[in-house]
Amino acid sequence: MKRTILLLGSGELGKEFTIAAKRLGQRVVAVDSYDGAPAMHVTHEREVIDMLNGDDLDRTVAKYGPDIIVPEIEAIRTERFYDYEKQGIQVVPSARAANFTMNRKAIRDLASKELGLKTARYAYAKTEEEFREAIKKIGIPCVVKPLMSSSGKGQSYVRSESDVDSAWEIAMTKARAKQSEVIIEEFISFDSEITLLTVTQKNGRTLFCPPIGHRQERGDYMESWQPAEIREEHLAEAQRMADVVTRSLTGYGIWGVEFFLSQKDGVYFSELSPRPHDTGMVTMSGSQNLTEFELHARAVLGLPIPEIMLERVGASAVILAAEASPNEPRYEGMEDALATSRVDIRIFGKPNTRKYRRMGVALAHDKLGASTDDVRKRAREAAAKVKVM
Repeated sequence: MKRTILLLGSGELGKEFTIAAKRLGQRVVAVDSYDGAPAMHVTHEREVIDMLNGDDLDRTVAKYGPDIIVPEIEAIRTERFYDYEKQGIQVVPSARAANFTMNRKAIRDLASKELGLKTARYAYAKTEEEFREAIKKIGIPCVVKPLMSSSGKGQSYVRSESDVDSAWEIAMTKARAKQSEVIIEEFISFDSEITLLTVTQKNGRTLFCPPIGHRQERGDYMESWQPAEIREEHLAEAQRMADVVTRSLTGYGIWGVEFFLSQKDGVYFSELSPRPHDTGMVTMSGSQNLTEFELHARAVLGLPIPEIMLERVGASAVILAAEASPNEPRYEGMEDALATSRVDIRIFGKPNTRKYRRMGVALAHDKLGASTDDVRKRAREAAAKVKVM
């Protein structure tokens, strides 16, 4: 059983998925918009193209003749996926899922209007005038996001009238793809956020990983931990929502489904990614029996996943670049970071830096029943010791 997998997007998540797939004997072609992307370090074949250019995408698919296409980023001409499916190519999780989830408008309308899931109130705007009207409708405070984005790109909070102009400017200039529509969301007063990694299988039942807690800054994940504290009834509701939305989108693979938790108002559906999730890097700590990347590889290939088991408490904390540089970075402080027991470091291998760019992750773990706060602290302290030079 050897398949050719075309990986569209070759960052750190794609790198770990590639390692998992190659351990199962697969051929992976890494594709990205720049050379030297992390996943390209672990493949024999690579392609540098503009994935928003449909003709470039078609040529790459024709060149490699993949059995499976695995998208790992948003900035892709996903409407072409329907044609690839008609050609007999498996799109992960499916062409429908990729098209809906690469655009916040489609997935939010599906979740709220069609499936009836509880979400924050929201509105869309294509012009600055519509944007101001939408903010009046939703109210301040609110959250502004480009329709096509991830990892906090282009996201901002409007806490007062003085933030309105800058929020529009950020959304227009920082999105992953050029587009002119934004979503304005009600700010939910939540107690915590979780990611519920959900695995849909070709020949098995839908499985859920133990919930992952996470903390964000600038709309991007800074640390995550597993398991997250959640009331039993809230977890059951989150699992129900995740099952409903993934069934509607169809296909096989791992999904990162995000929720807001409010002790007063319960569970709100937030967002969904049809692929390994940033916060799921905590699974590399050994917190569960299979990492999110191993789960994704098995599900993509139709291999069985009998169960997902929590095996220890895990935490992750990101290693960020402090400034931009076109040069390949070096790293200091690794010895100090790794001198602490039950800590590991993963450097992604990105060829250059920009301010706040995620360059690596620190992982920590301890036995079940250990203090989650203590494990999180060890991960943060280890990450702080590693300097991107």
